[in-house]
Amino acid sequence: MSATTDQAQWQAWMDEGYVYLAQWLNMLSDKQLDEPSGLAGWTRRHVLAHVGFNARALGRLVHWAASGEATPMYADESARAAEIAHGALLPVPELRELVRTEQFRLNVALHLLEPAEWEVTVVTAQGRAVPAGTIPWLRAREVWVHAVDLQAGADFPDFPADLLDALIIDVVQTRRRREQSPALVLAPLDRDEEWIIEAPGTPIRVLGRAADLARWLTGRGVREVRSATGEPLPDLGPWL
Repeated sequence: MSATTDQAQWQAWMDEGYVYLAQWLNMLSDKQLDEPSGLAGWTRRHVLAHVGFNARALGRLVHWAASGEATPMYADESARAAEIAHGALLPVPELRELVRTEQFRLNVALHLLEPAEWEVTVVTAQGRAVPAGTIPWLRAREVWVHAVDLQAGADFPDFPADLLDALIIDVVQTRRRREQSPALVLAPLDRDEEWIIEAPGTPIRVLGRAADLARWLTGRGVREVRSATGEPLPDLGPWL
């Protein structure tokens, strides 16, 4: 696909993912937001605080692209954690409104970017230089994956097939760059292609449906994933 086609697809996934997350969020009572999420040490409140403030942080990158003023997602390494801790303590109506409002603001800001501004280089929270046109994808993966973290019923098999493939490719590329994974050959049972993470040592061939591989690769648990030889699956460590 061309960069323009990619961007349009990413924006569509971002919008669809937010609707998907909101659908599950609306099924949770205010009291249920105090319960644990799928992420260790985080309640559902923490997940929502992160989702809301992530949109605001990505909005800073949009401002960077539009103005030329370097405005990173976070002022320093502790700022992200501080925002989440603060947001998790907000009254529930404010927390729900934070998620809605920040998604709306990000969407508006993205639609106001001029064509040339999509090509401006910005820097992600992980320190990676990317064109601003990547921002919708960065948001799309957040809303889809964190919908699962709410543990209200969302799960990876619900994701569009092409989104799952893009997510797996993203995680594979991230783990390659960081050299944080053993050598793997990912062999989805419901796809005609395989994905490879190159690293020293004999690669482990891992089998499973694409949805189950995506769940495992993003650190959301092991379900219906196994090595071809029956050996234990390696601990991959955090994805982001």
